[in-house]
Amino acid sequence: MTTPLRIALIVGSTREGRFGPTVARWFEAVAGRRTDIELTVADLADADLPAHWTPELSPRGRAFVERLAGADAYVVLTPEYNHSFPASLKQAIDTAGRVWRRKPVGFVSYGGLSGGLRAVEQLRPVFAELHATTIRETVSFHQFPFDEAGQPRDHEGAEQAATVLLDDLLWWGRALRTARGSDEAWSEAA
Repeated sequence: MTTPLRIALIVGSTREGRFGPTVARWFEAVAGRRTDIELTVADLADADLPAHWTPELSPRGRAFVERLAGADAYVVLTPEYNHSFPASLKQAIDTAGRVWRRKPVGFVSYGGLSGGLRAVEQLRPVFAELHATTIRETVSFHQFPFDEAGQPRDHEGAEQAATVLLDDLLWWGRALRTARGSDEAWSEAA
């Protein structure tokens, strides 16, 4: 049996009244039914990251970056604000630095008519610059289609999209974890 893939789900908004925690709870429940992954949630609202880059982080900020560093793969949960992703998410990506290298990143997005996909498309080159591999499959929610219980109204379609995303992330995560483990130069530089 292969060791479960460690995935960090990053909740990328810190706005008051944000919708991200609802989507995160749903995604965490879907992922929690699988035995081939271990999911941990890394919420930016709890990270206490500085407003601008600095080498000094608070204890909560260091714990946030360490949680990310321990992951084999990532799912970034992002809203779309003004056709882009939140500044808090960019700050977190930059603060975490090298943790993204040679690891896969998937996306779950929400917001408006585009379902957050414009934010996702802007995140792809950011992660490419950090030597991360973004996967094509995404889960996106248009116009906040959740019911009062915090479940997607199209439960079947949303679950299917999440399964496809997690299956693809699992494949890339295992492949890159194996490659990182066999690359002596990478091991010494990391």
